[in-house]
Amino acid sequence: MCVGVPGKIIEKHEYSAVVDVMGSQTDVGIIFVPEVELGDYVIVHAGQAMSIVDEQYAKESVIEWRKFVDARNSKPVL
Repeated sequence: MCVGVPGKIIEKHEYSAVVDVMGSQTDVGIIFVPEVELGDYVIVHAGQAMSIVDEQYAKESVIEWRKFVDARNSKPVL
């Protein structure tokens, strides 16, 4: 199973971009989405922007990712 997270393009270079993923910034390759523009949302998997998605989808996905992260962080320690 492959899992991708949504990120917002905040800086674009020729073959890479900086994305904001839930408040963290990281560099990703954009070879699969060379038409991406600043402000676009992409699905990031294994260091690559795999596809462009609409803002609504990205924001709904982030809500679900935050629930997952919060649940993992509140797991009791044995």
